[in-house]
Amino acid sequence: MPEVGRNEVTISRHAWFTLAILSSTLLVVFFSETMLLPAIPEIMKDFGISYGTAAWIFSAYLIVAAVMTPIAGKMSDIYGKKIILIVLLSMYLIGIVAGAFANNISFLLASRIIQGLGLAAVPAAFSLLRDTFPPAKLAIAVGVFGSAYSAGSVVGLLAGATIIQLLGWHSTFFSIVPFVVVVIILISKFVKENKDESRFHVRIQEGSDKKQVSSPIDLRGALVLSLTIISFLMALTLIETGINSTNLPQIEAAFTISVASLVTFVIVERRVASPLVDLRLLKDKILLPSYIIMVATGITMFMIYPAIVQLVRSPVPMGFGGSPVDVANVQLPFMVMFLVFAAITPMIIYRIGKLNPIILGTVISLAGSIGLLMFHSTEIAVSINLAIIASGLSMSVTSVWNIVVSSSPKLFIGISVGVGALLLFLGMAIGPALTGVYLEGKQTIDGIPGAYPSPESYNLVYLTSAALSAISLIFVFLLKKTTGKMQLKSATTK
Repeated sequence: MPEVGRNEVTISRHAWFTLAILSSTLLVVFFSETMLLPAIPEIMKDFGISYGTAAWIFSAYLIVAAVMTPIAGKMSDIYGKKIILIVLLSMYLIGIVAGAFANNISFLLASRIIQGLGLAAVPAAFSLLRDTFPPAKLAIAVGVFGSAYSAGSVVGLLAGATIIQLLGWHSTFFSIVPFVVVVIILISKFVKENKDESRFHVRIQEGSDKKQVSSPIDLRGALVLSLTIISFLMALTLIETGINSTNLPQIEAAFTISVASLVTFVIVERRVASPLVDLRLLKDKILLPSYIIMVATGITMFMIYPAIVQLVRSPVPMGFGGSPVDVANVQLPFMVMFLVFAAITPMIIYRIGKLNPIILGTVISLAGSIGLLMFHSTEIAVSINLAIIASGLSMSVTSVWNIVVSSSPKLFIGISVGVGALLLFLGMAIGPALTGVYLEGKQTIDGIPGAYPSPESYNLVYLTSAALSAISLIFVFLLKKTTGKMQLKSATTK
C-alpha cells in the first residue's frame, strides 16, 4: 500500500516554478565562474601578475565558499532559509559589480571574496526544495537543481571566450548582473518557506522550567573552522607551486596550524549549546559515507580539469599544441554529459533505488579513468573518456545529494547540507593542488630539460582518479549494507 501512495504523489505547478527559480541560483553562479576561466591570461597581462598570484582569483572564492557554507546552513536553520538566500545572493551581486570595475589585483581579489558568498547559498536553496517537494519526488528536485551547475558551466564555457574577445574580461561580470537581479526578485516574490518549523533553537536547562534561546551563531566555532580551512588550502596552494627549501617551512607551518585548529574546533563544538556543525551528523552511518563519497567526487572533478587544459595547450610532443578554443572543444563533452546525467539521474533513482545509481556511477567513472589512462593520444580519445567520467561522476554526486537531503534530520537540514557542500568544495580545492604537484615533473627530450609536464605526470592524475572511484565504490557498498540492516530492523520491529 505505501508504494501505491507514493506513486500517486503529484508535484504542483508552484513546486516546479520554485525549483526553476532556486536552480537559477546555481546556474548564474557557475555561469559567471566558467566565463571567467578563459580570461586568466588577459588578467595576468593587465595586472602584471604571476600564475601563482592569478591562482588566488579562484582560491579566494573557493575558500570563502567553503568557510561560509556551514555558517550559511546554520543561519538558514535559525533565521529562515529564504531571507538568508536573498541576503547571500545580494552580497554576491555586490561582488559581481565590484569585479566589473576592478582595476588592480587587490580590488579583484576583494570582489572575489565577496562573490564566494554565492556558493554559500546552496544549503538554504536545498532546504527550501525540501520544504516544497514531497519526499517521494525529492530526487527529481535534487537532480534538476544539481544539473543547473552543469548547465551554467556549459553556457559559460561557450559564451565566455566570445565575450572576452569582443568586449574584454570586465564584461564577463557585467553580463551576469541582470540575471542575478532577476533571480533575487523572483525568490523574494514567489518562493515560499515552511513557517511551521522553528527558526530558533531553544535549549531547556536541565532541572529548570526556564527556557533560554541559545546563541544564534557559534562565533568561536566559525573563526576556528575558518582558520582550519584557510590554512589547509594555503598549504595546498604552496605545494602546487613546488616544494623547495624556501617554502617547505611555510607548508609545514600551514599544515600544523590546520591540524591544531581542527582539534580545537572539535573541542569547541562539543562544548557549545548551539554548535556551528553538529558533530553527531558525522557519526551518522548514512551521512558519513555520503560525505566521504562527496569529497572523492569533488577531488576527481577538479583534478582532471586543469590537467586536460595543460595537456591540450602544451606543444607537441608534450601535448596537442591547441588553442583555448581547442580546450573548450575537448572539455565540452565532459560538461554536456554532466548536465545530461544530472537531469536523468532522478529517473534512474526512481527505477533502481537511491544507492544503485551511486554504484553504477562509480563503476562508470572508474572505467572512464582507466580508459583515459590507456587511451589519451588524441583529442577525440580524451573527449570520449572525459564524457564517460562525467557520466559516472554526475550520477554519483546527484544521488549522494539526494541521500544527504532526504536522510538528514529535518531540524538540521541546513547544517547537514552545509557540511556536505563544505566537504565537496574542499574536494574541489584539493583536486587542482594534487594536479599541480603531479604536473611539477619536467620532461626531458634528448637530454634537454623541457618546460612542460611529462606523460608520466598525466598518468598519475588518471591513476588517482581511478583510485578515488574505487574508494567511492567501497563506501557505497558500506552504505548499502548499513541501509539494508536498517530496513531489516524496521521490518522486524513492525
